[in-house]
Amino acid sequence: MSPAGKKGVLIGAALAVVAIVAAAVVLLSGGGSTAASPDSDTASTAEDSNYPLSAAREYLLAFGAKDADAASKATDAPAEASSALLNTWAALRPTELTAKLGEVGPAQGDKATAAYSVTWNLGPGHTWTYSGTLGLVRAQGTWRVHWAPTVLHPKLEAGQRLAIASSDVPAVVDRDGKPLVVSAGGGLKPADDKAFPLLRSALTGHGQASEAFAVERVDSSGKNLETLFGKAESDHKPAATGLSVATQNAAQAAVDGYRGKAVLVAIQPSSGDLLAVAQNSSVTNASSAFSGQYAPGSTFKIVTATAALEAGLVTPDSSVPCPLTDRIGTRTLSNEGFDLGTTTVHQAFAKSCNTTFGRLASQLPADGLAKAATQFGLNADFSIEGLSTEMGRVDPAASADEQVEDGIGQGKVQVSPMGAAVMAATAASGRAVVPRLWADGTKVNTGYQPPSASVLSALRGMMREVVTGGTATGLSHSGSVFGKTGTAQFGDGAEAHGWFVGYRGDLAFAVFLEGANDSKPAVSLGAKFLDAL
Repeated sequence: MSPAGKKGVLIGAALAVVAIVAAAVVLLSGGGSTAASPDSDTASTAEDSNYPLSAAREYLLAFGAKDADAASKATDAPAEASSALLNTWAALRPTELTAKLGEVGPAQGDKATAAYSVTWNLGPGHTWTYSGTLGLVRAQGTWRVHWAPTVLHPKLEAGQRLAIASSDVPAVVDRDGKPLVVSAGGGLKPADDKAFPLLRSALTGHGQASEAFAVERVDSSGKNLETLFGKAESDHKPAATGLSVATQNAAQAAVDGYRGKAVLVAIQPSSGDLLAVAQNSSVTNASSAFSGQYAPGSTFKIVTATAALEAGLVTPDSSVPCPLTDRIGTRTLSNEGFDLGTTTVHQAFAKSCNTTFGRLASQLPADGLAKAATQFGLNADFSIEGLSTEMGRVDPAASADEQVEDGIGQGKVQVSPMGAAVMAATAASGRAVVPRLWADGTKVNTGYQPPSASVLSALRGMMREVVTGGTATGLSHSGSVFGKTGTAQFGDGAEAHGWFVGYRGDLAFAVFLEGANDSKPAVSLGAKFLDAL
């Protein structure tokens, strides 16, 4: 860090102050008491020779006791000395201060010198000792310490002062090396109070406080001229996380621009790194993104389609019925005002046909959806350092009716925004994705294996069609985006959540809008997020 980039920080709190004064042997001209010469002052030569010692002792006693009034009166410039002393003590804030008197030289007319040493205890591990020389002068028969910057430190010059420089040393950085947590004055704090608020505890808990600390000689503007003690930069290597400040900023801006309750989680499929997690102030549950359990609605058709493909019930080009309504067992499903008649599986997926996928679900084994959901990590269990997460829960259906409802993401299936992002990341990468904050910070308690490459290839084609000609065309200008929309009723069915789950390149994400009653706002929010990147 450049000197100009460092900032002075007041360190510590004033505690008990100890002043220790040890007078050295005072050497007098002639080695003893002598008679005063005719043109000498009223006092004897022997008495005069003690005055420099008394002045030095008086000043150092007061200095060690942090008594600015007494110390300044022991100098020949009380006002200037008092101001400098008070400012220096305020800047360095010693927990303990020790001043020692060294050798006092013989008086040379009206001038003399006295050696001194000062020890500043500036906090644990920061004890600073240096030596200097006091100039002593006699005026009108009284000896005083001649005030100059060197009285405080031998290297100080006019217009200069002492200052603590404790840099904000990075303790945790993002994937691009940008500071997320900094160590300042031995403590940890967020580099940006607005960044990653949901991860603050996890990030600060992983960082280590730096011992970077320095006393500097600075000019009137605060520019460092010389480091007198310690160093303001640390050799400690910061902890690195996979988070991305740029991705987080885009995610936070997207959710903050939505009036309702909005959550966005982004994951890198290739590594499992959590890139961003954002929710706006309308969301009062801090754990919503990581462990909130919600009906996934039609985003769960990713699972239903996978189960149907794996069971050999259909291919993407198979002809299937998509009526406006369909009674399946004792359940009657309906679409949102459309009837495709006889269509293809990929078209039914793109348009999110409930009647098609409810009927496909009814033809699966009771554990068919649970097995397929497991292949996308929705039944996985991870222990991520600093976080409490729950991907979701999909159990074998307890009845045929429940299986139909589960097939369109209603019923009893539950997914968190984090789990939805893992599902999208699995579809994108074709591998089991282990979400993580740190390279070695996730324990896999219950893992999973992804669907076959052939099934995922077919699924990706259908997820792409959702954007190019289905329910998520609002993302068609945001690059090559793959995904699935969802609207999920909850409570008494009068309200519904809005979802978009998908990926672009090596970025998978889930948008969850609590009580949005439509998936279109989630699509718009996703487009705003991607366009910002």
